[in-house]
Amino acid sequence: EKCHNELVRLRGNIRVFCRVRPVSQEEEQDCVDASSALSFDSDDDAVLYLSSKGRVMRFELDKVFPPPATQEEVFQELQSLVTSCIDGFNVCIFAYGQTGSGKTYTMEGVAHDPGINQRALRLLFSEVTEKAPDWEFSISVSVEIYNESLRNLLGDSVSEKLDIRLSPDGSGRLYVPGLTQVGVQSPEDIQRVFELGHMNRATACTNLNEHSSRSHALLIVSVSGYNTVTGSRTQGKLNLVDLAGSERISRSGAEGSRLREAQCINKSLSALGDVINARCRHAHVPFRNSRLTYLLQDSLSGDSKTLMMVQVSPLPANLSESISSLKFAQRVRSVEL
Repeated sequence: EKCHNELVRLRGNIRVFCRVRPVSQEEEQDCVDASSALSFDSDDDAVLYLSSKGRVMRFELDKVFPPPATQEEVFQELQSLVTSCIDGFNVCIFAYGQTGSGKTYTMEGVAHDPGINQRALRLLFSEVTEKAPDWEFSISVSVEIYNESLRNLLGDSVSEKLDIRLSPDGSGRLYVPGLTQVGVQSPEDIQRVFELGHMNRATACTNLNEHSSRSHALLIVSVSGYNTVTGSRTQGKLNLVDLAGSERISRSGAEGSRLREAQCINKSLSALGDVINARCRHAHVPFRNSRLTYLLQDSLSGDSKTLMMVQVSPLPANLSESISSLKFAQRVRSVEL
């Protein structure tokens, strides 16, 4: 853990990984030359090459996962980040990228092969169980941000609008009145939380994906610890965020209410980029420019840790979006806190 904290300090608090999803069987006919647009460095697992219009672009990140990478391999790279919330750190893990690039698969996974969310909670669960009876553990929030409004994914009434408020205890912390808090006692409880949240999430059909998530889904895990021997307390937070698709409006074929969705998504994604950039350069960080950054304010500032998992589609037809995602990734990675 000490080594990990030192590594994070040396690299800056923001790390950026990239995961390239495999080509599905249906897509294979359409992209015989898929491999030629995108290539990996056999000696360096932090480098990805994209060839576009005769020139090769080199992207350097903290780690690149090629299509054969398993959910377990991906999770192993970030499990020390996950467990640091037990030590009182606030952590954000984001999945970023265009619709259909595999964000939800990486975060949620499938029944027989879960993603980061379930693996993170199971790991935290086993860690705090080992430390029992000294530690308390609760999942506090599962929420989505849809068209810049907050919706409670674990409550009875998903339609009820929620707002972000400053805590009355003078701590400067933000909280959301009316947001469902769920105590977790067993891995089965975790499964129920995910099923309920998934059922209530806002999805819609776009040109790029039949069941595209048009909202940001946040699972916010609060870990509070009290040591009965020393009397010391720790309070950490793990934010697991499946961001809505980052593709440009022209690509998603959005009109009417879909267009409004796309505009809100673009606004909050650019606000997230602005906040990350402003943290190293400016006294003023524009957290309030979107619900996403405002809600995550305490986990995007101070001594917090951030991991951006940029998802890339290997299809030649998606090359321009892949370049756009990777440029965003490099901009995030260049920020030194």
